[in-house]
Amino acid sequence: MLQPAHANAVAKNILRKLVQGESPPTAPMKIVDRLAGSPYANFTIQVGKAEESARKTIDFALHLAETMFRYGAGALEVETSIIAVTAALGLRHIEVDITNQSVIINYAPRDAVPITLLRVVRSWTNNYAGLVAVHELVTDITAGGVSRDEAYRRLDVIVKKPKPFPRWMVAVAEAVFAAAVVGVIGGTPFGMIVALITILLAGQTARVLGKWRVPDFFVTAISSFIVTIVAVLCFMARVPLSPSVVVAGGILLMLPSGRLVSAVQDAINGFPVTAAGRFLSAFLSFGAIVAGIAVALVTGALFGAERLNVAETINSLLPLYSVLGLVAVATVAICIAEQTAVRLLLPTVAVALIGYLVYYLGMYWGLGGRFAPAVAAVVIGMLARIIALRLGAPQLVVAVPSIIFLLVGLSIFRAMFVMTLTPEESITGFVGLFNALIVILAVAAGVVLGDNAARPFTHIKGTKDRRRNRRR
Repeated sequence: MLQPAHANAVAKNILRKLVQGESPPTAPMKIVDRLAGSPYANFTIQVGKAEESARKTIDFALHLAETMFRYGAGALEVETSIIAVTAALGLRHIEVDITNQSVIINYAPRDAVPITLLRVVRSWTNNYAGLVAVHELVTDITAGGVSRDEAYRRLDVIVKKPKPFPRWMVAVAEAVFAAAVVGVIGGTPFGMIVALITILLAGQTARVLGKWRVPDFFVTAISSFIVTIVAVLCFMARVPLSPSVVVAGGILLMLPSGRLVSAVQDAINGFPVTAAGRFLSAFLSFGAIVAGIAVALVTGALFGAERLNVAETINSLLPLYSVLGLVAVATVAICIAEQTAVRLLLPTVAVALIGYLVYYLGMYWGLGGRFAPAVAAVVIGMLARIIALRLGAPQLVVAVPSIIFLLVGLSIFRAMFVMTLTPEESITGFVGLFNALIVILAVAAGVVLGDNAARPFTHIKGTKDRRRNRRR
């Protein structure tokens, strides 16, 4: 039987643990705690292989981070990869700072001279297949089976490896995507053909301008001008198609929907500077699109064309099975345009179709234009994490192509178009912009929530391995 004094001490200790938790409430979080829930939570530390050559290890980590950013990775994925790689290669006392286009790593061991290195990302490219290869490399490093020198060699191979699809196939895929979108949002077969030809023309023009180092803002504006002027010419020639459908389908490929969702995800995950940079870049793209459309409409008016309402809401009359077929075709096309690994094409199509079905059922059951996309995004986020990690890929490469048909970019485009070209309806434009931002926030939060909700189903190695981060 416990003595009264001892019983009081035990009770106080239990109460203190309930109030304070296992660690003091003001204790700072260790940087490796950022790996909790990530695919690299069970890393293996290689003792004595990094402390003597910390500079080379940090150089490798920066090169890895730059490659991931260039290929389209989010800030959280880049940060967790850096932390996992440096920890697995034996470096302690690491701090990482990520902004929109730069990565800083500070290494400050006790009783030694600190090292701070910076890497700036100056170019971007679509290469989801390369991102998958980098993910596999980081996974192998954290498993303890790859040395730093071998990791350097493998990363160089990834960077120099050709993309899985040639340029001509990417150009055709972009045009096919636009044609499929026109079909999904209510266009006729003839409208799909017009959209395909228009995007081929705009794509080739954009590639020429890119070779001339023209800023992306003007490239986007000229591309949207080409799409709109073709629609205006068809309208002037009394061609039986809806100009708004052609414009909407043509610009959907230019809309920075994925960038907007990534910006919100970065803000949710604790990277406000990166999120602000991506938001600014995305809204500049919207401004370029609206500018190109405005110039095309004014040009058409000079030659006697009526002012078109290219931002009107469009409702598809196709049966569900036809829409699902077009969604599947468009998802394959956007995967080719993003240079996704071939083995991920069918899984991504499956996730996109399931996500669209959830969205369709949500709208049918009356969830509304705000809640239905959020529910679909949660399902897409969960499936993308489970399927992607089991196939050795990051969640991003499956989730981003799958959310395209939630059409979060079209709502912002319509709002900005109304605000710019119809000043008398500015209030309507502001309300539309606010509603569009709410939908984008809901979709991005849904993808992040789905990613987190799927974590219990992706701990393949179990809790025993999580406790067994032993040194080798």
